[in-house]
Amino acid sequence: MITGPTGSGKSQLAVDLALILNCEIISADSRQIYREIPIGTAAPTVAQMQAVPHHFVGTLSLEESYSAARFEADTLDLLPKLWSKSDYAIMCGGSMMYIDAVTKGIDDLPDISPGIRAEAMRIYNEGGIEAVRKTLLSLDPEYYRIVDLNNHKRIVHAIEITMQAGVPYSSLRTGRVAERPFNIIKVAIDYPREQLFDRINRRVEAMIEQGFENEAKKVFDRRHLNSLNTVGFKELFAVLEGKMDRDTAIARIAKNTRVYAKKQLTWMKKDPAIHYLPADAPIPALLSLIPS
Repeated sequence: MITGPTGSGKSQLAVDLALILNCEIISADSRQIYREIPIGTAAPTVAQMQAVPHHFVGTLSLEESYSAARFEADTLDLLPKLWSKSDYAIMCGGSMMYIDAVTKGIDDLPDISPGIRAEAMRIYNEGGIEAVRKTLLSLDPEYYRIVDLNNHKRIVHAIEITMQAGVPYSSLRTGRVAERPFNIIKVAIDYPREQLFDRINRRVEAMIEQGFENEAKKVFDRRHLNSLNTVGFKELFAVLEGKMDRDTAIARIAKNTRVYAKKQLTWMKKDPAIHYLPADAPIPALLSLIPS
């Protein structure tokens, strides 16, 4: 499992390692799975995809819903097929819930119907984070006490589950770690924060040069979809709506991406199983962790 904050070089490291181990790559990215937005999601390049087979990249349309639970099921179904060709498989990404779903297991939660998802998003869109906080407090005060009240996605997700299941989300959380019939090695490239943020800033500039704005224009009419409720598109949609000027939007994308990277780093600190690789020579350090 190659994880780490956005902009830390996960995709290229995964390709380099896959070529050495002669294996395939599973993307653990909740947005790269959508085919219409490769620039805005920093999806693997055509060259990377040609060098090594990738799974769960560009396989869904924006209108299709997906979840960590489905990712767990799809990955566990795929792995035996990969084992028939290699002793190894590489999962690469920074979507925390997707990674935990495969490496630790996920509770048996209901699939969210389009109507419930739309209702939960309506509460957020009309009343902002205060509205979803109040809704969660009334539906599930136990989870309200432990959730990050500044993370609207987590709050909306809990509201969706509670409304769909008809019982509080907290009552469905077991916290059990699933046993897996394979060994898991988790790694991340260890960049100093200042260097990581510089990489993020430069990557945002590169995405703009690659045509990120045109990509946002093409999907602007679908901006209400949950799949587009993400950093980069939200800022560019604000430009297209006349609510923000272009320079401000680009600066805001870089800032919000850095904020997201901080959240990823905070999540990573809670997982003692992650091995940190030196940024200047990650492959030798990584190979030393793999049993011969």
